[in-house]
Amino acid sequence: MLIIHKSWCGACKAFKPKFAESSEALQLSKNFVMVNTIDDEEPKEDKYAPDGGYIPRILFLDSQEEVQQSIYNKKGNPTYKFYYYDDKTVVDSMKEALEELGSQTVKPFETLESQTVQPVEVLEMQTVKPVEVLETQTVKADEL
Repeated sequence: MLIIHKSWCGACKAFKPKFAESSEALQLSKNFVMVNTIDDEEPKEDKYAPDGGYIPRILFLDSQEEVQQSIYNKKGNPTYKFYYYDDKTVVDSMKEALEELGSQTVKPFETLESQTVQPVEVLEMQTVKPVEVLETQTVKADEL
């Protein structure tokens, strides 16, 4: 889930607290790799602006990093499909993404199986001799 916004954008500022305070969006976000871009972090490739470079916009990508153009704000403006104005419309798209891409999603961090890690081999301390400092000498180019 790629969130593209700008710090100076009025619509972005209005949207941010609605999304941040949504308990349902927070719960669903555990099933996504969330990428938040702001200001100059916005990706420049055309595929991240499928119907324009307006902000804020939220894109859903598959495991191959391809934008899923079928997942968009169905209750929004059809000219700006990836524009979201409240948490409810984002939650709807998050649910749709889980339905469509569920088999491709990464397991949430909390559910990863623990793995046994081999300890690092500890090396014995060794005494190192100090480096001998040589005197600085000036050499003329014609003496080389």
